[in-house]
Amino acid sequence: MAGQTLLPAGDYRTTYAADTTVFPTTTSRNMMILGIVLICFAPYVLNEYSLSLLIQIGIFGIAALGLNIVVGFTGQISIGHAAFFGFGAFTSAYVSSKLHVPVFFAIPLSGVVTALVGLIFGLPAARLKGLYLAIATLAAQFILLDFFSRAEWFTGGSVPAHADAFSIFGKTLRGDRQYFYVVLAYVIVCYLLVTNLMRTRDGRALVAVRDHYLSAEIMGINLTKYRTLSFGLAAFFAGVGGALYAHYNQVVSNEGFGIDRSIIFLAMIIIGGIGSIMGTLLGTAFMVLLPESMEWISAALSGSAIDHALGLKNNIAFLREMAIGVIIIVFLIFEPDGLAHRWRQIKAYWKLYPFSH
Repeated sequence: MAGQTLLPAGDYRTTYAADTTVFPTTTSRNMMILGIVLICFAPYVLNEYSLSLLIQIGIFGIAALGLNIVVGFTGQISIGHAAFFGFGAFTSAYVSSKLHVPVFFAIPLSGVVTALVGLIFGLPAARLKGLYLAIATLAAQFILLDFFSRAEWFTGGSVPAHADAFSIFGKTLRGDRQYFYVVLAYVIVCYLLVTNLMRTRDGRALVAVRDHYLSAEIMGINLTKYRTLSFGLAAFFAGVGGALYAHYNQVVSNEGFGIDRSIIFLAMIIIGGIGSIMGTLLGTAFMVLLPESMEWISAALSGSAIDHALGLKNNIAFLREMAIGVIIIVFLIFEPDGLAHRWRQIKAYWKLYPFSH
């Protein structure tokens, strides 16, 4: 109408590049940059304990990102992810302390070596699926755990392996306040790599294998190649996360890489959102903070009738494991798309407020 300004409405993305852009709007890009800048000030405002939690979220978030590639984007199943996480930790500790490779290079090298191991164990994915593939990955978990316990030259056996502190340009970074920036840098790089991978031809092929493998094969996608590749990629990020974990603790033992850790990694991507890159980090933060929440609840209920009935103080470890199982079931039933979907709904609500559509 004359004298009125018509506001554009609808979706005006006319190219495939526009449809697969990392940031759909300039505001989302600026907010992400602002968030990264703000979190860089965390060591100046948070205490050592809070920083350690952020470091754990970053380390486990990188490893869970790899699992989301094979489970969320390719549609395979893996319940042996913690073994690759441990292999990356032992590899980085070995090449840095025994072969005297600088830690700066040992971390990505450990990711590459772990990826090669992942490709080997990923070969059954070419012929197996569903429950059979799950059993195969469980076998890989036990094979690697047995290797950790027997290869004393590699893992130290019953004696924890030593991992050198992170150093770059002759400067050694010690303590949570300095190591925080190392983990933050790896988180940014790894998440950008996977985000851009999903925009490439190979990334779209992985998703096609997940959505309908018969249609993908008819389109000319090599199922064997991409199913195996997904395990290699998953192992690479697990290895990088394990290497960061090793140099953070500076000691690596056989404990902590069992099936329970693999289940926790699965819980991270289920709660965050299977097939969601942002959801991986959300789910990791949720699972890292869950034990702290259980401790807080136990302290708050200490001495109460509930404490006397359930014995919270003496059974906090049991309650933590039980809470993980209950939360996974709740998310599968009521929020199968995870926290990422809930976050998108919240953003859509405020974007359209006060209208409902």
